[in-house]
Amino acid sequence: MTDITVLGPFTAAYKQSSFAPNATKARQILALLALQADRVVAASTLMEEIWGEKLPRSAATTLQTYIVQLRRKLSAALEDGTDPKEVLVTQHGGYLLRVRPGRVDAQEFEKLAASGGKAFEGGDDRTASRLLGQALGLWHGPALMDVKVGRVLELDVVRLEEKRMTVLEQRIDADLALGLHGELVPELSVLAARHPMHEAFCAQLMTALYRSGGAWRALEAYQRLRSALVEELGLEPSQRLKRLHQAVLSGEEFSDHRSFATPHPHTRVRMSRRTTAA
Repeated sequence: MTDITVLGPFTAAYKQSSFAPNATKARQILALLALQADRVVAASTLMEEIWGEKLPRSAATTLQTYIVQLRRKLSAALEDGTDPKEVLVTQHGGYLLRVRPGRVDAQEFEKLAASGGKAFEGGDDRTASRLLGQALGLWHGPALMDVKVGRVLELDVVRLEEKRMTVLEQRIDADLALGLHGELVPELSVLAARHPMHEAFCAQLMTALYRSGGAWRALEAYQRLRSALVEELGLEPSQRLKRLHQAVLSGEEFSDHRSFATPHPHTRVRMSRRTTAA
């Protein structure tokens, strides 16, 4: 059974026998095929990934050589007589990697994220927290952290990292709705420090601190974000953050930071069907 991980170190194994190559370009090719598992990847796309715009004259022949090398690695790992050409398939001017459902961690992440996001938008915070937490648990570092990334894989990596951030914001909002304010403060403090201009994490941290009895710390979090925005971008916090800040200053009761005004477009925030997201 094939297992491939891309959410952190890149691994590829069949029944625990690795077939991940060490060679840089072959590694890129297998990673790209894995991210597009069970879909045909055009030969031109694979060549663009490993050479960019500077294709050598022998690009097509060299690509075929890499495919042969990958099939040799596969053959050594399969050990059950399966033809590697049935796993790494030549098809319609490109190549396709056959992988059983659920055996690529990125695909499992997408599935859990979709289910968790649906629960989140439907107001089922407990289910959302569980499913989104499981999705995040599949990550063990930056996507493809030990693979050289070309122009094609870079787009996949950016998309996955953006999705990871969305899932994290939703999971924290679900946990806040479940009343886990005190438990979230350490995690949110780290996230706000790592992303000093990220309004969503700041709003979540302010909410967690305020509802845990730390109003003064919530005000400090706002001031840190404001200083970072002004110094780095010459921008003020969004109206949403200003309203949240004012609510903390005045001791106003609120249960959800998403109830405040629509955020300013200069910061990355997420929208849910229920209300304005963190």
